[in-house]
Amino acid sequence: MEWWIALLFLFGSLLVVLASGIPVAFGFLLVNILGALLFCGGGIGLEQLICSIFSSITTFTMVPVPLFILMGEVMFESGMGSNMVNSLNKWMGRLPGREALLTVGAGGIFSALSGSTIGTTAMLGTTLVPVMERHGYKKPMSLGSVLGSGGLAMMIPPSALAVILGGMGNISIAGLLIGGIGPGVMMAFFYAIYIIVRCTLQPSIAPSIEISRISLSEKIIDTVRYVLPLGLIVFLVIGLILLGVATPSEAAASGTLGSIILVALYGRLSWEILKKSFFTTLNISVMVLMIMTATVPFSQLLSISGAGVGLVEFTLTLPLTPVAFIIVTQIVLLFLGMFIGTISMIMITIPIFMPIIHALGINPLWFGLLVLINMEMSVTTPPFGINLFAMKGVAPPDTTMADIYRAGLPFLGCDLVVIALMIAFPELALWLPSLMC
Repeated sequence: MEWWIALLFLFGSLLVVLASGIPVAFGFLLVNILGALLFCGGGIGLEQLICSIFSSITTFTMVPVPLFILMGEVMFESGMGSNMVNSLNKWMGRLPGREALLTVGAGGIFSALSGSTIGTTAMLGTTLVPVMERHGYKKPMSLGSVLGSGGLAMMIPPSALAVILGGMGNISIAGLLIGGIGPGVMMAFFYAIYIIVRCTLQPSIAPSIEISRISLSEKIIDTVRYVLPLGLIVFLVIGLILLGVATPSEAAASGTLGSIILVALYGRLSWEILKKSFFTTLNISVMVLMIMTATVPFSQLLSISGAGVGLVEFTLTLPLTPVAFIIVTQIVLLFLGMFIGTISMIMITIPIFMPIIHALGINPLWFGLLVLINMEMSVTTPPFGINLFAMKGVAPPDTTMADIYRAGLPFLGCDLVVIALMIAFPELALWLPSLMC
């Protein structure tokens, strides 16, 4: 069978199945069964499919996923994020758009404690949007700053999606986790620049307010009490990986244990919090692992059928430079991000892109970090970005989806600037992973 016929069959079947409304994991499983029967010798192919499903989730590289999720859930359910926000608020002074800047700062810090963009968006939206609304902030600034900052959790470790991407694309998970820090910080920087410039040029969008004087000693005490201890959790995850002391799995375990101990020391650990955290972690982890059982066999089918090799060879005949190919992939990912979820995007594109990336001699870690930014953008991209709906759930009652769409667009523009800089200067993404021991 010609490679393009095999490719058309696999992806045509997949599109038909997904369009029918079947959950992604089960849709891929159905296509895998059909592909095994057609390309792998019938019954023998089904036996191989079962072995592939088993091996896809019985791998040590997937251990950080439930641990990172549990870590973020414990911090979110305990309310530690609210104390951190209140402490940071006392240091903001009279900067233009101070509450929006506070949102960016709090989002960056909380992202280092939680790998969930939905959880971070919900926490920031619940805590800060009502405050900004009371102070006269217009929706483009109050909602937009939360949408932009909430997505940082996908870039700054602990990022469960970075682990999933690394497992699916055979990319260094430690490199993705550490490498995401640089782009994440750049995104937060451009968010802050945008907020300051727009609030300076358009003061009505974020009116200045009178701030009660707070003593330096009170600021320091609150920072030491509620912010600095969170740095220990960050070190247990990021620091241990960067120093080469722990693998991502070990760092995830130490960070999770540290977060539980910290919440207990603050007197906020209860059976109810643990129960909610564990049940949410279980639900999300099962969903992720179900998807993993489907995507690994699908990648193998692309190889066995010859579709993957044929596509690589065809791509290499096109007059595309490596940089041009990277730009094409970014456009494809941005388009897909408008309609489908992050894991679905990875499942569909990574089995196709990665063999070509290797054939063109492109650094897979650099490409993986670009993909992560696209994943971060997809959760805020209209019309179906999941953070848009999370924002709707915590926004004031008079907020429409159109308000939320418009609020997120300038921050998506900031993300595009970061992508352009990373394509032009790959070392912006790779310098931090290069320091790993």
